Amino acid sequence: MAFSRPLRPIPDDETLRRHLAGADVPALLLTVAHLTGDTALLRDDLRAPGWLFQPQGGLTAARQEEARRLAFEALTAWRDRGGTHEPPDPALLRTITTWAMGSDTGDLLELLAEEIALPRDDPKAPDWTLERLRPGADLDVAVIGAGFSGLLAAHRLAQAGVPVVVYEKNEGVGGTWFENTYPGCRTDVASHLYNYSFAPRADWPDHFCRRDTVLEYLRDFAKESGVADRVRFGTEVRELRWDDRERRWHLTLDGPGGPRTVTHRMVISAVGQLNRPQLPAVDGLGSFTGPAFHSAAWDHTADLADKRVAVVGTGASAYQIVPELAGVASEVVVFQRNPPWLRPTPHYHEPLSGSLSWLCEHLPYYAQWYRFWLFAPGLRGILDGWIVDRDHPPTERAVSALNEQLRASLLESMEAQLTDAPALREKVVPRYPVGAKRVLRDDGTWLATLKRDDVTLVTAPVERETPRGLVADGEEFEVDVIVYATGFHASRFLTPMKVTGEKGVDLHTRWGGAPRAHLGISVPGFPNLFCLYGPNTNLVGQGGSIVYFSECATRYVLDAIRLLLTRDADTVQVREDVHDDYNAWVDAASADRAWVWSKVSGWYKDGSRSATNWPFSAAEYWTRTRRADPDHLRLR
Repeated sequence: MAFSRPLRPIPDDETLRRHLAGADVPALLLTVAHLTGDTALLRDDLRAPGWLFQPQGGLTAARQEEARRLAFEALTAWRDRGGTHEPPDPALLRTITTWAMGSDTGDLLELLAEEIALPRDDPKAPDWTLERLRPGADLDVAVIGAGFSGLLAAHRLAQAGVPVVVYEKNEGVGGTWFENTYPGCRTDVASHLYNYSFAPRADWPDHFCRRDTVLEYLRDFAKESGVADRVRFGTEVRELRWDDRERRWHLTLDGPGGPRTVTHRMVISAVGQLNRPQLPAVDGLGSFTGPAFHSAAWDHTADLADKRVAVVGTGASAYQIVPELAGVASEVVVFQRNPPWLRPTPHYHEPLSGSLSWLCEHLPYYAQWYRFWLFAPGLRGILDGWIVDRDHPPTERAVSALNEQLRASLLESMEAQLTDAPALREKVVPRYPVGAKRVLRDDGTWLATLKRDDVTLVTAPVERETPRGLVADGEEFEVDVIVYATGFHASRFLTPMKVTGEKGVDLHTRWGGAPRAHLGISVPGFPNLFCLYGPNTNLVGQGGSIVYFSECATRYVLDAIRLLLTRDADTVQVREDVHDDYNAWVDAASADRAWVWSKVSGWYKDGSRSATNWPFSAAEYWTRTRRADPDHLRLR
């Protein structure tokens, strides 16, 4: 897979016309306006009315045809004039994006300019090198984890000429995409957002790609970038200990050859949030005599054909697993704690047209504008629907008038699928506000599966596991296999590692079960230690993907290292007061978000606060991570 291919010239008119027929029309109009500079194409009647939930932005077939006709005429004229292309200037960028988003984007222009940049420009790359700033400096970095964030951090450090090694407990790269092999595993973020901005893949086969495709992307990136050579596979970091005298981290490793200790000047933890499987606290756990396993540790030796299979959970993993098992197993019994809200996504399981890849390869900036079209709805709009309006007043039905509108929209979609199963409605319609738990992509597969005669939905809590199955509401369900799709210990950051900072302070003791970090990245008292996908960096409707947030956080870390080098320091950490003020700000905002305000349980919160979710816009995080503020840091 080549991540950066030279653009190919647009061939004959008929080939162009054929591929425009398969284009995403909103992205096509934005691209043509950019290339030609002709913003007259951006007509009010061609602006997509429903980009949140509908393919082609909800444009009618007639509007789509008109847009394609105008695009064809403009592109052939542009091609015949020589087809030159440059980044859009600020005025043109503002006009195009304001038309697309329906409100002025003047405050977002710098962020949007980065999104529209070609991969070769890579605006988030470090603009310095170790050799240039402090030749011969005693600086090396250990990265823990070779998933999306860890590979990215290693790549950026290598770009800056900083010695780096990656410790990965598994035998391959990919992190959660290496470990999760359950049937139906795929991303619920659009494929073209689920890659590095500077290393896009134009030929994603599906709108929302399967696990194997995502893993292939990461393997190819690691190989082509050279990062794979820096990874020590099968090596788990058991302990991190800061030495106050040496001013270095001592890492206890468990890997080939047995336990050993190494030292590094800096450490970046890229172990993420969703990596430690969680089993339910039910009586008799482990007493079942048949195969029983967590979805993240799928037992491929277990024969499920014509078996009675219990699936505990109806979250994101179960949502993908259950339809795969139905029709293979003789019976599937689904145990539900809380039903999910479903976001209409009719193309969720559909392949992408070959025309998309063709346009990305032949039409300059089409890939960037297509990515913008996927990314931009979360910059404004979605998060607003999760914010509590105290004057509404908020209830467990809805936390604001906008949240009520979202509820009505999602409910209408679900009820349209339940006209032939009215009894199921009471079981599957959530009784909590939209946004209080993860909203899942819906193309009709989930409810169609629950309506099958060989699928049983149990809404009573699981009380205990027995040698023969599971008991709920006093009834024993005898099964042959149990699958626990019960999620992860999302808020137990950096576990099970023992982490000891300055003066022997234990990180987990300091946190006391309530993890906090400045920007999700740094904790006072733990110098030269950075986290990626750390506390309060999970996106909830803000657009983009965690890959985007990791790019932002990694840029901040690289800039903090730059400051350390330019200030002739050897340690850097966030100031205590800055860290505390920041987290008070985050907690106050989180209290007014549906996921904390609602009483419904889930991994978005732990008790009365959220250690996982970012309560503001993606633009806010981008702004705060562009540069490391020296006034926020202690440099020694």
